[in-house]
Amino acid sequence: MYAKFYGLAIPPFQLTPDARFFFESTVHRQAMAYLVYGLHHAEGFIIITGEVGAGKTILVDNLLSTIDQSNFIIAKIVTTQLAGDDLLHLVAGGFGIAQEGLAKGSLLQRINDFVLTQQRNGRRVLLIVDEAQNLSFEALEELRMLSNIVVDRTMALQSFLLGQPQFRAILGSPRLEQLRQRVTAAYHLGPLSEAETKAYVEHRLRRADWKGDPELAEDCFPMIYRHTGGVPRQINTLCSRLLLFGFLEQLHTLQANAVDKVAHDLREEMAVVTTEPGGGSTHDETNGKSQAVAEIAERLRVLEDHVERHGRIIKRAIEIAASYFQSGRQ
Repeated sequence: MYAKFYGLAIPPFQLTPDARFFFESTVHRQAMAYLVYGLHHAEGFIIITGEVGAGKTILVDNLLSTIDQSNFIIAKIVTTQLAGDDLLHLVAGGFGIAQEGLAKGSLLQRINDFVLTQQRNGRRVLLIVDEAQNLSFEALEELRMLSNIVVDRTMALQSFLLGQPQFRAILGSPRLEQLRQRVTAAYHLGPLSEAETKAYVEHRLRRADWKGDPELAEDCFPMIYRHTGGVPRQINTLCSRLLLFGFLEQLHTLQANAVDKVAHDLREEMAVVTTEPGGGSTHDETNGKSQAVAEIAERLRVLEDHVERHGRIIKRAIEIAASYFQSGRQ
């Protein structure tokens, strides 16, 4: 709704990664250089780590948008806690390799044949593994074994591994010495600076055909940085809610107090969702039921206060939505 109110072509702060919104900050530029370097050398593992929401996925999507994909066969997989054999099935599925009913040895042979065929046909095979911190040692070892597929002394399958910071500790294990020896480049994607946070917000707005409405006062940007720490996904969440707030309040100028209020509301909402009854304490059987009732009553009180505090905004949203539907019927 707020995109139409502000004359924006598309929502500028959607959480789904979209290469059209790629912002080349200092850290993203350096990470891109590592990816391009690794892709150019066509060998080994490229490791990109970063906090949740740092922009790892959009970084790779941007890289893929700049290459001639007719020269590549690319599979992107997102991992959970997988055993080694399960990962092989996931890899095969990512490349569209038939795998039903195959034992591990036959599956490995089929992946090997597929990769060699693509290589002989002049196409490079690239595997992108997201959330790599979830991989077991056994699954990482299977990935290393796949890197043994070689044609003319060149690795026929190259892998990009994207993971959260703890993945670096996993890679430091003595059990992964052989995999570390095959890492061509590794980079940790840090947050944006305060100045880059402002540039990032304005960049995404311009990508959405922003014409200066809403106007963001200068004091907004230090507050946005303060509440998000320069993490792109957190910036998107805060700014999306900020524009929604401006729409509901019919504001065409947004200032720091609006940013602070929206950030406060987001924290309260998250606290209501994530707070466990009793703060995780244990209860004996005697007072367990009465304590549970008290806790539920407290949770309901918090929710009631929250709804009452935001009732005016909710009411206004309903009125505006109703007017949109009414105008659509006419």
